[in-house]
Amino acid sequence: MTAISFKNALGIHPDALRVRTERSEILANNIANSDTPGFKARDLDFKGILRGEYESRDRMELNRTNARHIPAEAVATESSLKYRIPTQPAVDGNTVETDIEQAQYARNSLEFQSSFTFLNSKFKGLSKALRSE
Repeated sequence: MTAISFKNALGIHPDALRVRTERSEILANNIANSDTPGFKARDLDFKGILRGEYESRDRMELNRTNARHIPAEAVATESSLKYRIPTQPAVDGNTVETDIEQAQYARNSLEFQSSFTFLNSKFKGLSKALRSE
């Protein structure tokens, strides 16, 4: 009998859910600040995050004050945030284009739901396989 590898069974979908949740917060923040003078719209480099481009170079080891402390690292995700280049920048310096942000938010929500549905069906299948032994 072989052990079940959740990484193999679930693929990138757990990471995708985490990133899509973070992205929805960023997009909602952009929409909320659409009338704030000087506000710069930002977005995540979703593909870069999933490829691991930022994790590999943005790790910092946490300081240990005692030799018995468990070594730990923190991942800085701030570098994965990029400024959105507007097609029609506002006179007040605000780069939020509400229609584009709302479309990106809706698309992100649909993609989140797709990954969630996929994971849900995988867990149901794994649960069924475990019960049938």
